[in-house]
Amino acid sequence: MKRTKAIADSLESKGIDGILLSHITNVRYVTGFTGSSGCVVITKKDNIFCTDFRYEEQAKQEIKGFEIFIEKAERPKEIIERAKALGIKTLGFESTASYHFYRSLLRKGIKIKAVGNFVEDLRKIKDADELAMIRKAIARAENAFLKTKEAVRPGFTERQVALRLEENLKKEGCYSIPFDIIVASGQNSALPHAKPTEKKIKPGDLVVVDWGGEAGGYFSDMTRSFLIQGRDISRKKEIYDAVLQANIEAIHSVAAGQSSRMVDRAARDSIKKTGYSNFFGHGTGHGVGLDVHELPRISRLGRESVKPGMVFTIEPGVYVPGIGGVRIEDMVLVEHGGRRVLTTLPKGLEIIY
Repeated sequence: MKRTKAIADSLESKGIDGILLSHITNVRYVTGFTGSSGCVVITKKDNIFCTDFRYEEQAKQEIKGFEIFIEKAERPKEIIERAKALGIKTLGFESTASYHFYRSLLRKGIKIKAVGNFVEDLRKIKDADELAMIRKAIARAENAFLKTKEAVRPGFTERQVALRLEENLKKEGCYSIPFDIIVASGQNSALPHAKPTEKKIKPGDLVVVDWGGEAGGYFSDMTRSFLIQGRDISRKKEIYDAVLQANIEAIHSVAAGQSSRMVDRAARDSIKKTGYSNFFGHGTGHGVGLDVHELPRISRLGRESVKPGMVFTIEPGVYVPGIGGVRIEDMVLVEHGGRRVLTTLPKGLEIIY
């Protein structure tokens, strides 16, 4: 109930009497419900969970500390009627909700107010149980990759590597894959979000593999890049070294109280020294938890300070059209007095023969 209390204690500061949470990930965060349809209303005195008939028994098994009711009519109408019964005059709702959902909430006798990042701000700080799940998600992802790595060599297609890695992730216990696995070789590696193709890995290729694992609904996200032995690879080694140094310097800059923008700058300044700044266009990192991309954002637009308990990626990359790209991504936990790198796979340049 710690999470619901934190939400209830923040209602007054937002100018609302209660909050309606409909984003299913936020619903899971505050209730533990793992189904795909449900919403909650939280006030200073009441915690209400609403779902449909399909999830009645599941909700009873998974949710404690909430009054559970099964909707008999249109959900927004029932939510508003329940909110009125609770004495709510102004009901907050998540600003990420669709316009259609907002329109469907409009009823006489109650005011509706959009609130941004109400739960997402709480989710930025991971507790011990969340960290345990994230560590398990990392271990599953790393073990799966080690079983797949032998396929990262000439003759295998990008798609073959991705399919083998996905299979191994599921064998390791991942119930879901957090995002489509990226395996990109040669010129394809210069595309930050390339999709695996039938292209075969060839001598001289840079190969980028970006994947993640899952445990208890929590995710991991990591990237490793490799170089296949071949002709004219000196510049590709140079690109790799530039990205590796940026990764190291950005991680070293992480400390409680440090601006997220300054962590991003550490990576960007490092790459600038090598002359590749025009080929690094995305942010340096993002939070990871129940969503694979969540707060905080580690980018040049960042304004907040990182805090103990935050978990986010550090993933600088350089992508040179016609040559290839390199990205090295680790997950970092902010601690009092420093940081801890949670990912453990080696990241020094590995040339595969």
